[in-house]
Amino acid sequence: MTSEITVRWLGTNAWEIRGAGKTILVDPWVTRFQTGANIPGAFDPDTPLTIDEKAVDEYVTDADCVLITHGHYDHIADVPYIAKRTGATVIGTETHLNLLRAMGTADKLLAQVGGGELYRFDGYTVEVFRSSHGVSGKHKSLLFAGTHPGEPPRRPTKIKHLLEGGSLSFLVTFGELSMFFVANPGFHEREIAGIRPTVMFMQGANPNYPRYEERLLKATGYPKYVIPTHWDDFELPLSKPAVDIFGAKELKKKVAEVSPSSRFIMLDHLDSHVFGG
Repeated sequence: MTSEITVRWLGTNAWEIRGAGKTILVDPWVTRFQTGANIPGAFDPDTPLTIDEKAVDEYVTDADCVLITHGHYDHIADVPYIAKRTGATVIGTETHLNLLRAMGTADKLLAQVGGGELYRFDGYTVEVFRSSHGVSGKHKSLLFAGTHPGEPPRRPTKIKHLLEGGSLSFLVTFGELSMFFVANPGFHEREIAGIRPTVMFMQGANPNYPRYEERLLKATGYPKYVIPTHWDDFELPLSKPAVDIFGAKELKKKVAEVSPSSRFIMLDHLDSHVFGG
């Protein structure tokens, strides 16, 4: 029997999971500054990195573990402040952790992974899978591509300094309830084939990844629940209702088509859903 597990959406790909007296965060970015990313031709890679400590303190009260799917600013920029304040264990690739070190995160809080690891914590487990970030544009390029192996780089000051650095997906399990967090459409199909999550967190369609939804849902056994993630205009205030600019409504239609037994749960900013009990 699984005790109640509560998931809360903090916008973008930021999730809070509470259960068994523990709190897990996935990509906890709540500062939400303007870069022009969602306005055609207006994106500024030289946008300064800022952390809204007041917003973080309001929306993130505690954490035992932080899971990083990749190193872009809208996934990792608030993590150094959160880790220092909460003492949480932060799991990510070598590049993710080197970026965090460069932003002042203590080594004792960092756990390096590359995919294939299984961590058994008190009350829950975290299994790590390799993934690949989505590409875009005429030449199918990756935004802020690159890695930081070895020594940490200089302290990042602009959003372009936070490199993707490899992507990961995570299977978080509490008892009989498992949740699969897929932040990117470039999942590694053969590596996840056979896992059977109860809840799937996934993005909407990407034209560079044909039949993405169909392939992901089939590979994972058509999960009982599907929750859309990273679908909002993440440059608008988190206190405002989410604006669908990345296809959550279209994803709902596709899930109904290819996995009609799956229940689609669409949360608004700061909304929660309780599983188990």
